[in-house]
Amino acid sequence: MDTKKQKAPAEERAPVLLAFGQAVRRRRKELGFSQEAFGDACGLDRSYMGGIERGEHNVALINIMKIIATLGVSPSEFFSDLDDAD
Repeated sequence: MDTKKQKAPAEERAPVLLAFGQAVRRRRKELGFSQEAFGDACGLDRSYMGGIERGEHNVALINIMKIIATLGVSPSEFFSDLDDAD
């Protein structure tokens, strides 16, 4: 029996989670971080960061704030990236 949880296809994920992940990925790459280095800087596992960037996780507020702080932007600046998310 396979006990691994199946991830929903991208088209079935909440648009806001996809938009959040895309914003994190874009800003991370702009800063020149690899996914692993960024996860380390945030105190989060690299594979968890990958899931965030793919919109697979509904991230806890404490982890959102860690990500935003590591990106070096204010929450309002970061969330302006999501203004057009459904």
